[in-house]
Amino acid sequence: MTPVQIAADPLAEECCTPLTSEALSAEDAQRFARLLKAVAEPTRLRLVSLIAAQENKEACVCDLTEPVGLGQPTVSHHLKILVDAGILHREKRGVWAYYSIVPGALERAAAVLSPR
Repeated sequence: MTPVQIAADPLAEECCTPLTSEALSAEDAQRFARLLKAVAEPTRLRLVSLIAAQENKEACVCDLTEPVGLGQPTVSHHLKILVDAGILHREKRGVWAYYSIVPGALERAAAVLSPR
């Protein structure tokens, strides 16, 4: 499996070779670009930081609407993009959805950009 994840394989353990060591394959480049696009949007980047800052490292969509100043449908749309990119995990509890950061997702992305 590749280190930069999309929804199809979000729990892979290995990392891509850093960009400074060798060129990414076309497939890895597409996956990595999808991840970067997901976090490159200011609201989504803020949502990730809000979730990461929670004491239990998870948040309900109902707790994220006010801090970003957007309605629930818009916040849910942004969260879906982050889930599809393999950055967030979604867990349904009753009528509410809770989001947490996929363990290692951000570190794997950073590892591709960092020289070793």
